Amino acid sequence: MRRALPFLGAALLVLLVVVGLTQAGGREHAGDTSTPGSASDRFDLTQAQNRLRGAPPPLAELHAQASDILGGGKPAFQKRLHRLRGHPVVINKWASWCGPCRAEFPILQSLSTSRGRDVAFVGVDSRDKRPAAAGFLAKFPVPYPSYEDPHEDIARSLKAPANFPITLFVDAEGHTKFIHPGGYRSAADLSADLHRYLGA
Repeated sequence: MRRALPFLGAALLVLLVVVGLTQAGGREHAGDTSTPGSASDRFDLTQAQNRLRGAPPPLAELHAQASDILGGGKPAFQKRLHRLRGHPVVINKWASWCGPCRAEFPILQSLSTSRGRDVAFVGVDSRDKRPAAAGFLAKFPVPYPSYEDPHEDIARSLKAPANFPITLFVDAEGHTKFIHPGGYRSAADLSADLHRYLGA
């Protein structure tokens, strides 16, 4: 029995250390308010729309349809692009089931708010179900609308690749200057491409 005591003591010490570290980690996590998706990180759509007041009429029309899902297919989308002539346009193809789209949307929220008075942002919700898309936009609202594109008719007309997400940069004359495949990882990267391809 005496021989076993040192081993039992060591085992008890290890157990106490493990429990202590676990509880400390739990307390640290509980006090962390900077985790993604926490209240401090939530996007305020009303505040964004207030910041965008005074935008030119074609861009103000977009802001008035914030997070709407619009029908009408390719004809309606092309009419919108025609109304946006004279302004650079960023088109983002996304879907509610797309993980990289979810990761990218906070970047789009930020840039479409800070740059939305001089650059038009428009979404294309492809290969998606409307209820799922609406639920996604309830969690990730943006100050611009998206066009419903279940069969990728709009995406094909833009020559957008089949993968998700895709971001297209269209100049003020309506010419596509660049297609970015995959999600943006930072607002700085998207902002750099705005400047590089659209001079914005």
